[in-house]
Amino acid sequence: MAKKGGITSAYEALPKLAKIIIQIIFGVIVGGIYRIIRFFETGHIITLVIGLLATFTGIGNIIIWIVDLITEILFDRITIFSE
Repeated sequence: MAKKGGITSAYEALPKLAKIIIQIIFGVIVGGIYRIIRFFETGHIITLVIGLLATFTGIGNIIIWIVDLITEILFDRITIFSE
């Protein structure tokens, strides 16, 4: 779980509709950056690896974007490879 007051906590505190709109428009960038920041908050190395792959690979961007959009709709937060 993220530390209280962290950047990812601020993102998670946004209303569900706002996060879905952000994911639709900027999701290709947000998913990777979210995971990189989350790594610094939690220290889980797999979160960093997936974040880097999602940020710097074309196919990773698209896959993470779709997965994050679905998890935002279903669970109201980014859940896959973000712990």
